[in-house]
Amino acid sequence: MPVALSINHPRAAVLVNRRRLRRLTEQLLRECDAGGYTVSLHLVADAEIQELNRRYRHKDQPTNVLSFPFADGIDPALAELPVAELGDIVISLDTAGREAREFGQSFDHRLLWLVTHGLLHLLGYDHERSPAEEQRMQAREEELLARLTTHRRTPMPSLAINVDHVATIRQARGTIEPDPVAAAAICELAGASGIVVHLREDRRHIQDRDVLLLRQTVKTRLNLEMGANREIINFALDLRPDLVTLVPEKRQELTTEGGLNVIAQKRKLAQTIKSMASRDIPVSIFIDPDPAQIQAANDIGATYVEIHTGRYCDAATELARDQEFQLVAAAVEEACRIGLRVNAGHGLDYRNTAPIAALEGIDELSIGHAIISRSVYTGLNHAVREMLTIIREARY
Repeated sequence: MPVALSINHPRAAVLVNRRRLRRLTEQLLRECDAGGYTVSLHLVADAEIQELNRRYRHKDQPTNVLSFPFADGIDPALAELPVAELGDIVISLDTAGREAREFGQSFDHRLLWLVTHGLLHLLGYDHERSPAEEQRMQAREEELLARLTTHRRTPMPSLAINVDHVATIRQARGTIEPDPVAAAAICELAGASGIVVHLREDRRHIQDRDVLLLRQTVKTRLNLEMGANREIINFALDLRPDLVTLVPEKRQELTTEGGLNVIAQKRKLAQTIKSMASRDIPVSIFIDPDPAQIQAANDIGATYVEIHTGRYCDAATELARDQEFQLVAAAVEEACRIGLRVNAGHGLDYRNTAPIAALEGIDELSIGHAIISRSVYTGLNHAVREMLTIIREARY
């Protein structure tokens, strides 16, 4: 196994996606022409790394990362053995978290930087040797991290914009403006790859006429969100949108509050998917990041799942946000593994989108409220372009 991973930290299950970390570390080894070697990666708390720092570097304080090359300090006879082992990298998850906050980075990005830094030490780089060596090592770190983004197995996700909120403003006064159809055209001209509308049973914002006009005018892709009730199903079958996304719907809710319980409604949802398939309409199901719901969606024939990011976006503490992020990341990976295509959305804004956009495997992000809200201050064209920049520049 190229990466031997050991973890001794109480929050590891919340902070670390083990499968993804192994995969990215293996990719780093290949990028460094060390794909045939093994590295041991140890994720610990401050107390443990402080003890190692005191014992081996005579510095009685925590640090972010320590590297121990395999050949250092061992018997010369053992060093000659044909063992393809680079050595050990020890990383403090506590320090990684503090540095992520200090530098305005995601925890995952900071952790990957520390792995890269530690690996380069194992390969002979040493920033403490001289200013020139520090610059050389820093340049190599930046190059490797850029390659991890460039060499994604999937492209960065596209952006679909939900224009329901434009219709909400219109319906508040019962007039004809603002027009969600016109707003959709502006979004497409600004670079959006799709338009999303939710035709609710109570018609509280988007109206039938809006959807009919959008079907005629949208040049990218029209995604119709809907509950699985007969009236809306028949409407969708006649409309033939580019994608139908099945969502839960409650009359008393302000917005969709959670994912669809596929397991509890398998027969009904399977029949809806079958009906859509008869008109060549692919179906996505909006679900919570739950492996059981993902498997159920696959079992009944969904083409896509849209992972609900609401709890990640609404998390009140850093710990809760990290935990929800790892659930989303694991859900995306599991859905891709079993052959589903993946979208994600709900609650994403200009502050929290980048980490989700950086996840491999997501085809499309669905964002509405944040962009429409920002457009009040900046204009819709600029608000869309700002979000596209965030997605395009998202990093691990």
